[in-house]
Amino acid sequence: MPDLTLAPRSALGGTEPRIDQIGGITLTERPDIALASLAARRGKAPALDKAIAPLLGAALPDISASSGAGDIRAFWTGPDQWILRAPYGSHEDLAAQVKSAVGNAGSVTEQSDAWAGFSLMGDDLTGVLELLARVDPASLRDGTALRSQIHHIGCFLICESALSELLIFGPRSSAASLHHALISAIRSAESLRPAPSQS
Repeated sequence: MPDLTLAPRSALGGTEPRIDQIGGITLTERPDIALASLAARRGKAPALDKAIAPLLGAALPDISASSGAGDIRAFWTGPDQWILRAPYGSHEDLAAQVKSAVGNAGSVTEQSDAWAGFSLMGDDLTGVLELLARVDPASLRDGTALRSQIHHIGCFLICESALSELLIFGPRSSAASLHHALISAIRSAESLRPAPSQS
């Protein structure tokens, strides 16, 4: 009898997250992040902010920002709308946790399987960012969260550490195209980086 055991797959189709090392830059697939969307119901924004604060450890972030004091963090996605993220291993039920916290002040939707996440890390990501999206690298600060297009794909970029670590989320259905765009930008940026001086 055939083995019908189901094995989880990442957005890129692997049983393990893909890691690409190109020069001084590392691109890592991030299936280990749980996601849930949160939207304030009409007239409930102040109540929502108060209700979510104990879970988030902070107020909900404003435009182009992220916030959070512990494992659970949030980033702004639109007027009175956010996505919350947390380690999947300890928060597989993130959407249920958020719904329990906000009650009827907000609408919550499970998003973990809707998005593909990637970590982009390196000493200086300026060149990669300039090729990737219409983002001014100099404007990025720790906690900046932006919505932009990468290779015609609507994405979210969250600055974890200014110009050295970014989280990028794009639609899971476009994971392969997004990965290709990221790899192409990294290779191009690395090829333009000045060679180390010989002493």
